[in-house]
Amino acid sequence: MEKQSAISIFESLSSGLRLDVFRLLVKKGPEGMVAGEIANALDVPPANLSFHLKALSQARLVTVEQEGRFQRYRADIPLMLDLIAYLTEECCSGSPDQCLELRNASKRSEELLPPLISTPKQSDDDMNILFLCTGNSCRSILAEATFNHLAPTGWKAMSAGSQPTGTVHPRSLALLAREGIDTDGLHSKSWDNLPLAPDLVITVCANAAGETCPAYLGPVLRAHWGVDDPAHATGTEAEIEAAFTTAYRILRRRIEAFFALPLAQLEHDRARLKVELDRIGALSA
Repeated sequence: MEKQSAISIFESLSSGLRLDVFRLLVKKGPEGMVAGEIANALDVPPANLSFHLKALSQARLVTVEQEGRFQRYRADIPLMLDLIAYLTEECCSGSPDQCLELRNASKRSEELLPPLISTPKQSDDDMNILFLCTGNSCRSILAEATFNHLAPTGWKAMSAGSQPTGTVHPRSLALLAREGIDTDGLHSKSWDNLPLAPDLVITVCANAAGETCPAYLGPVLRAHWGVDDPAHATGTEAEIEAAFTTAYRILRRRIEAFFALPLAQLEHDRARLKVELDRIGALSA
């Protein structure tokens, strides 16, 4: 992120109302909201809200999509994560472990901040992908296993959670087995215990469901591929099973779209790769 972009973002969020609007849209995630819904939620006259939505849009903090007579607004979550990384990536001259005492003073550090020390890459030719969520029980596990099942030589996925449950959901393992995908070695683990340093971090939590999506702040490329958590599905056996199948199909379609990219070229063009990752993150089943 360029300095001027960060300045523009902070200037836009200096308004208390715009800050409220942005946080509300972050909570809604990919679902977004139309202007009337935002006005009702914040108890703000629509005429007053219009100016602030325009300012947020100009700062690229929100995207706008026309839906008939209405416009739907969504928070640009990847931009938000880029801003956090811009602020923190050179913490303590690139040695954030020096900030341990200050880090521990934050009540949210364990929930939102990544581990301080990463394991070095084994080879410059390897590309390591981290699928990250909170519990590392369903979605990130499905993504890790499916990615490695489809991956060409040199590409490897791992998964982790900021607050791991410690167990992989049995329905996830059963689904993968039915799809002919190897489940050996899959386990729920913390991002404090990564076997390799990631080159790309993809979060799969669902902001629309009110989840706190962990923000990996290291100097890596980041993308968000939100998927509803099937572990929270309710209803009949068939309905719960359908929720797991839907999550799997969404992730598989996105992973297949990823491998259809000209990866040999995009590995050396982070800007283009980021655009493609964000596009893929909007694909549904």
